[in-house]
Amino acid sequence: MKRTFFLSLMVALTSCSVKEGGEHLTAFVDPFIGTGFHGHTWPGAAYPFGQIQLSPDNGTQGWDWCSGYHWSDSIISGFGHLHLSGTGIGDLADLLFQPTADTVRIYEGDNNRSFTARYAARFKHDNEKAVPGYYTVTFDNGIRTELTVAERTGYHRYTFPDGQKNLILNLGFAINWDRPYKTSLRIENDTVVTGMRLSTGWAKDQHLYFVAYFSSPIRGGRLYEIDNQAIGVLSFADSKVDVKVGISSVSVENAIANLSASASDGFDAVAQATAQVWDKELGKIKIDSPDATQKKIFYTALYHTMVAPALFSDVNGQYKGLDGATRTADGYRQYTVFSLWDTYRALHPLFTLTQPERVNDMVKSMLDHYRQCGILPVWELEGNETFCMVGNHSITVIAEALLKNIGNFDRELAFEAMKATSLYDRDGMGYHDRLGFIPADSVKQSVAKALEVAIDDHSVAQVARTLGKDADAQYFDRRAGFYRNYFDPETGFMRGKLADGQWTTPFDPTYSNHAGSDYTEGNGWQYLWLVPQDVSGLINLLGGEENFARKLDSLFTIRQGITGEHASADITGLIGQYAHGNEPGHHTSFLFNYADGWAWRTQELNRQIQTEMYAATPDGLCGNEDCGQMSAWYVLSAMGIYPVHPADLLFQLGSPIVRRAEITLGPGRTFTVLAPNASTDNKYIANVTLNGQPLTHPCITWQQIIDGGTLEFTMSKTPNKQLFTNTK
Repeated sequence: MKRTFFLSLMVALTSCSVKEGGEHLTAFVDPFIGTGFHGHTWPGAAYPFGQIQLSPDNGTQGWDWCSGYHWSDSIISGFGHLHLSGTGIGDLADLLFQPTADTVRIYEGDNNRSFTARYAARFKHDNEKAVPGYYTVTFDNGIRTELTVAERTGYHRYTFPDGQKNLILNLGFAINWDRPYKTSLRIENDTVVTGMRLSTGWAKDQHLYFVAYFSSPIRGGRLYEIDNQAIGVLSFADSKVDVKVGISSVSVENAIANLSASASDGFDAVAQATAQVWDKELGKIKIDSPDATQKKIFYTALYHTMVAPALFSDVNGQYKGLDGATRTADGYRQYTVFSLWDTYRALHPLFTLTQPERVNDMVKSMLDHYRQCGILPVWELEGNETFCMVGNHSITVIAEALLKNIGNFDRELAFEAMKATSLYDRDGMGYHDRLGFIPADSVKQSVAKALEVAIDDHSVAQVARTLGKDADAQYFDRRAGFYRNYFDPETGFMRGKLADGQWTTPFDPTYSNHAGSDYTEGNGWQYLWLVPQDVSGLINLLGGEENFARKLDSLFTIRQGITGEHASADITGLIGQYAHGNEPGHHTSFLFNYADGWAWRTQELNRQIQTEMYAATPDGLCGNEDCGQMSAWYVLSAMGIYPVHPADLLFQLGSPIVRRAEITLGPGRTFTVLAPNASTDNKYIANVTLNGQPLTHPCITWQQIIDGGTLEFTMSKTPNKQLFTNTK
């Protein structure tokens, strides 16, 4: 009976969704991909870039439960309303709803963890299903939960067997980092509950206000406090209870307004409408492939690129500012969850093709952050700056949008913000002008920080040149070249340098220490290649194209593994010393394109990564999803293109694995990629044309894509080593 119910609901969801090429693309999305291994994704209900991410939380503490859920678990502690997709830090999972048929008791000496564990319910994956915008699970005790979402509203449906019918609202539940410091619950009447949860964690001061409307009258309501944190126990007489939840970072009144602005239809209608929205968004890239598994990997990846950033401003434009005060987004939507160290590399370049309107709003969100605190966001979360990871990568995101002429944001303000952020003395950056490098005896992870900053400095220079600010362009061009100060010609690697100019010792390019080496989640082998803004300069340092290519090839063939007692758990997805499971290396396989006669190696490695590091299983991601970056790499690479440095406005050619991809760019404009004989074995480019004209370089420009047209590959089992040679 349960299986029949789920299948009938799935028919209802897909029957009302948009068909693309005769198929419902949501049918190729599996939200459980990445919930195993270190993927750190969650399987619950999401709306594209929506305000709520409604998903189950296991309640288990540990790094692999950063999203609140891990495939290995067999219990669920409840269903939270905010979640991070694929990050390495556990935060959010706020406002937990847990259905139970047990009598709920608070015992002397209880803490929230023991209380939550007592009412956690067991489940089996056979009784758990998810599609875009909808999640359901039936616990071993017979209680069925269904979740769906609108853009700003979460919808629950609980179906109870005979016996007690209780819902626990837990404002004290937290995973790993987040801890509430002030909570409140209020039963307004027999169908409405309101409350707030203020917490500190990775987001130092997170504000969450909410309202919950119940379809059935509350027959008994009790409010408790455990560890000074509010818990509500609501009892019902009806076997089926629907709940609508609105949230806000500003006030209960705004949460009510957000809920009121959402669809007034029932649960099923909302689930169907959200399925339609997902089909429309997924349909912005339509692919042809005879392999259903490949389509599942592709469309799940595309789905994961649209979970974050998340909508933050309320329906009236208001949102919590960095200082806790209420701010208003005037004429745009404020977004949150900017994992920029990860996402500037491929996710935001993908958005410039598929989400230009949202790119404009995201840039405006970053500029508002600058207005509030004087620098652009580093890693922004729920109206807080976490300062997580290294570099100033909102700079490159904004530069890319400006150079591509996307949106109507203030260009002069954007440059002012980029320049001010680059000159702000944070994380050792003040040493740049004084020494030309960040001394390793003063700042940990100095090499990684300096190399990332150099990329952003190059982006500032590109924008300055475009805006006619020649002096600024020259200044930031010079700083972008400071990567050379870390190159040790004796070892052939980027190394940490002490304040007296001496190299740090001892040196082992395979060594990694998560807490305190010269690199961030990596080692010397991996960080040697982090010069995407000046690959020709790196080639010169390494003694020319042939030496460069052979050293690069060694990265993928070296047999020695990662060394170091505290090597980062993020260094996963290894091919030699290359680590696809961590973002700093995502461009590296494409660097062979810069060496005459070596582009075939990029194609070969791309196919290996596509087929070995991605799968249609819970452990199908070889590392943290990191808010869409891991998936964005696959989406672009599967079409045979990738941006080595986004601000250069170039896409390098790789090895397309889909036979046809059509990107909808706007009314009447599409860009089509054809690779009719692409396969696992046919990984090499025999020849390639753009709009019928042979390409002489292994790259195309963003403008060539955005103008529309056709990029056609002829693929082969054997490499064409003469392709793209003698073209300098």
